[in-house]
Amino acid sequence: MPTFRQLEYLVTVVDTGSFTRAAEHLHVTQPALSHQMRALESAVGGPLLERLPRSVRLTPMGRAVLPHARAALAEAGRLHTVARRTAGLEEGELEIAAIYSVSLGILPPVLRAWRQRHPGVRIRLREYPHTDRLQAAIAGGRADLAIGPVPVAWEGPIHELGAEEFAIVLSADDPLADHPTGSVVLTDLADRAWVHYAPDHGLADLLDHVCVEAGFHPQAAIRVEQTSAAPLLAAAGLGPALVPANIIPPHFDGVLLRPDPPVRRTLTAYTRARPDPLTVAFADFLADQARVDPTGFAAAATLVDRTDTPARGQNL
Repeated sequence: MPTFRQLEYLVTVVDTGSFTRAAEHLHVTQPALSHQMRALESAVGGPLLERLPRSVRLTPMGRAVLPHARAALAEAGRLHTVARRTAGLEEGELEIAAIYSVSLGILPPVLRAWRQRHPGVRIRLREYPHTDRLQAAIAGGRADLAIGPVPVAWEGPIHELGAEEFAIVLSADDPLADHPTGSVVLTDLADRAWVHYAPDHGLADLLDHVCVEAGFHPQAAIRVEQTSAAPLLAAAGLGPALVPANIIPPHFDGVLLRPDPPVRRTLTAYTRARPDPLTVAFADFLADQARVDPTGFAAAATLVDRTDTPARGQNL
């Protein structure tokens, strides 16, 4: 069986990019490091690393083993806080992974309320542009809890938070900005160039999906990496944008219209199979604090009632 030290050596070699730098970081000799890596490869039944002239590269087996090594190290690194977490949640560290819109929208007030109750618990937030990368991060042990769309084929606990509602953002002088119904049919925007998202951004998938359902492919005037940039650029007149309503600040120069039909996606919080008490406590707290009145769209409310109509494109 691989040892903890061997897994640590593997991760360090990969992260530093060479045996020499890894040995310096670990304060061991390079022959000792090489010996432990050979022992690890013998234990798993095949080569994990390929030595190149100036770096190392993972083999296919190495790519398969690395996420499990990281997860094992992450769990080991948190063991010393478990006892204190169990005894009153007074201390410890919680690592949270979230998609961009969550860290901009529903999470800040929840973290503020949590901090007031548990000031001794440190929070580390990791942000991801796409639900696939978010799910891979929590599966690979990079966080205790993930917050985002419904994960695919997830075996651990899942807390449903509600449906995140989306708005169409237009500039204040747009011809459709003063629509009397406060909504806009997507086909009315079919000939527009949109404020779109980078191809690896989850909202790029969502925008493409809902537009194709409406019968057209959205053209991009500009593509953004950060979710927060989309409403600002749309308000500046670069094109319509589809954004989570909960990320819009109270004083905003643009105009928010409800897409017709509405666009929503279910948000969840999920953990690995056996979360520790601190993670369970935060997941329960999040599920309680994230529920808001469904009439709050005009004020950029965070979530609609979980009994509402299921989200279109909610798994994107």
